[in-house]
Amino acid sequence: MSIAVRWAKRRVLVASIGAIVLYYFLSSSYQKYQISTVIPRTKPEDVWEFVADFSQMRKLNPTILNFNILADHGNFEHWKYTVTYDERLSHWPYLVNTAIGHFSVRKLPEAEGGQYSVASTHKTCFLLGLFCLNSKGEFKMSRIHQNDTVCEETVFFQCPFFFGRLCRREVEFQRQAIMRNLESHFRQKLHG
Repeated sequence: MSIAVRWAKRRVLVASIGAIVLYYFLSSSYQKYQISTVIPRTKPEDVWEFVADFSQMRKLNPTILNFNILADHGNFEHWKYTVTYDERLSHWPYLVNTAIGHFSVRKLPEAEGGQYSVASTHKTCFLLGLFCLNSKGEFKMSRIHQNDTVCEETVFFQCPFFFGRLCRREVEFQRQAIMRNLESHFRQKLHG
């Protein structure tokens, strides 16, 4: 076997191993995150209407920089809209990503719990759209006790193995900030 053939086989082997290692570190899996809070003396409908309005999301989520509604249709019972938005990472603020979100806003039938729901899917892209991740979530509001509203959010987010901790910290920061700011908004509304 000639030296050139051996070098060619080694290059193919090294490239193959490199590709496998790169795939392993960048391959994505889904993780789950859940959070809930109780907002005293509020109606679930009021919280639902506030959360469903994406223009309020800039008040709730401090990482969102700007947004543009691309489409919306439906009625009060079931409203759908699509939005594109730019956001910065909370723990790495000089990195900005662009996302597109599809939202479904509706009151669930009694057979499904009768809760108010804002469900969404998102495609978040980095590096000028070369690397994208998907997520989906649902924010549910329902009455608890007599005059309080419980808010529950479940998020499934895609994250490369190598960036697992960074993704988790980002999701936790955003979801906790949204719940805190939501509580604060309705607390001020009660006392204002």
